[in-house]
This record gives sequence, structure tokens and C-alpha cells, in this order.
Amino acid sequence: MFFQILCKRLPWLILVMLGVSVITFIVSHLIPGDPARLIAGDRATEAIVVGIRQKLGLDLPLYEQYWVYLKGLLHADLGTSIRTGRPVVDDLLAFFPATLELAIVALIFSMLLGIPLGVLSAVYKNSWIDQLARTLAVTGISMPAFWLGLGLLIIFYGHLSWFPSGGRIDSLLGEPPTVTGFFLVDSLIAGDWDLFVSTVEHLVLPAFTLSFVHLGVVARQIRSSMLEQLSEDYVRTAQAYGLSRWKIILGHALPNALIPSVTVLGLAMGDLLYGAVLTETVFGWPGMGLYVVESIQALDFPAVMGFAVLVSFVYVLLNMLVDLLYSILDPRIKDAG
Repeated sequence: MFFQILCKRLPWLILVMLGVSVITFIVSHLIPGDPARLIAGDRATEAIVVGIRQKLGLDLPLYEQYWVYLKGLLHADLGTSIRTGRPVVDDLLAFFPATLELAIVALIFSMLLGIPLGVLSAVYKNSWIDQLARTLAVTGISMPAFWLGLGLLIIFYGHLSWFPSGGRIDSLLGEPPTVTGFFLVDSLIAGDWDLFVSTVEHLVLPAFTLSFVHLGVVARQIRSSMLEQLSEDYVRTAQAYGLSRWKIILGHALPNALIPSVTVLGLAMGDLLYGAVLTETVFGWPGMGLYVVESIQALDFPAVMGFAVLVSFVYVLLNMLVDLLYSILDPRIKDAG
């Protein structure tokens, strides 16, 4: 089944990657500034700047620069970072685990808070619980992540001192031995409880900030699906058999309501990877988001384009995974082809 979906989506995957590469290439080169001048410094002579520009291939016409980039992309070569001097692939792989860990924890937050909120909102329709859930959903969708992050820092770090201001772990403790790249997992593997607690403390604020937008999306989707399921005939049949209200809701209606919500949850993971840019900047989280912001400031075109291509690739793969999960959760979709 997975290979069938992959073969069906492969042409679209290629088109998406091509489109992303073209758009990011054009946008990156529209940013005013000269990377060669930034590297050489303000006091460098024009000859030095010209030499750096030739070394980086920036003296070529834009179509030739894109063709060189595209040929490298076909061989999984995202180019060399102007800022760090290392292959962009190596940089992204080094920062990807931090961003992925943050995104996964944020998605878990969204599910743990959004699903119960959506269920309660549907069960107690038009009550104060429903109004509260809908208000939180609208607030989450409309509130900028950087504003929420700064607000949480002011309250929980500045005034209450409950959580650290940023970073991924306490610098005095050092990092756990790298096994998976996820500090939560690696600290448990190392058996170091202090490292694990420090990792959790550093994760809470950025993960909640990143998850708040999708918490509202998940709650609204679950509410809509639950209202639809609660009006189905099988619910009335279960009531006629004398099953308790919450057994019907949690044992029958909720599992069916979660099936259409798979799309929202799957796409939310891709959105969280993109959304990590602002969150990581606010909290100084050493992931791909902070890396790409610093790359934008340094006019590091290969790094910016590499980030966009990688996240877009993951986004498309998540779409294919959602299709696969649909066929597993609802056999009718598989039977219908």
C-alpha cells in the first residue's frame, strides 16, 4: 500500500520540490545585499570581494546559478553554507533533531489539550465550556507565536522564575551522549535524571508556544467530527441498548471522530516544523529555525533554500503517511481504491 501511494504521489513530490526550489531561489536573491561583501568585511578591497563572489559562483547569471543548484539537488547536495562553510546537508542534519523534538512535543501538547477540549465542546454544545473552547481556538489561530512566547517568558521566567529563559538544556550540565539526537530520549538512555529534568524544563515554554495555534485547530476539528458522529444512528442504537453516555462518547464516537482528524494532525506536524522558526528565535532554541534566521541575516542563500526544500520534502512525506493511515483506520477507503 505504501509503495502504491508513493508511486501515485511521486510526480507531485517532484513538482513540489521543483516549485519550492524555484520560489526560494528567487526570493532569496531578491533580498538586498551582497553575501561576498558580508564575508569579506567592510574594509576589504573590491578585488577581494570579486574573488569571493567568483569562488561562490555569485558572478554567474541567475539561471546558471539555479541550474548548478538544481543539479546538486538531484544528488541530494544542497550546496555549501556561505556562513559556516560546511555542507548545508550536514548543518541541517545537525540541527534537525532539536527542531523535530520540539515539534513532536508541541504536537503532543496540541493533542493532549485539543482533543479533550474538542470532545467537551461537542458534548456540551452551546454551554460555557463550548464557548470557552471556541474562544481558545480563535485566540490560538489569531495570536502571533512570537508575541505569546515573549509573554510567557516575561511571566514564567521574568516574574515567577519557574522556567529557564531559553536554550535546550542547562549549560552547566552539558549535553547527554548523542544516541538519537533527542535530549529527552538520550538523557533517559544515559540514566541521568538531572539532564532529563533540565530538558523538560527547557521544552515546556517553547513547545506550548508552538502548539497553541494548532491546539485551536485540533479542538475545532474534533468538535466538528464529534458533533457529526453524535448524530449518527449507531449512537442512538447504543443508547437504546443502555450503554452509558461516556462509554458511547469515548468508546464509539471518539474513535470514529479521530479518523477525519488524522489529516489535521498530519499536516500540523509539517506546519510545526515551519512554525518553529519564530519560536526557536524567541527562545534561543538551537534548531533549524534559529539556524535559518541567522542564515537569512547573513544572506546565506544555500542554507535558506536547503531549509525550505527539506521541510517541504518532509511535509509531502507526511501527506503520504496520512493517506496510508487512512487506509489502515478506515478499510472502506482501501476498498474504494
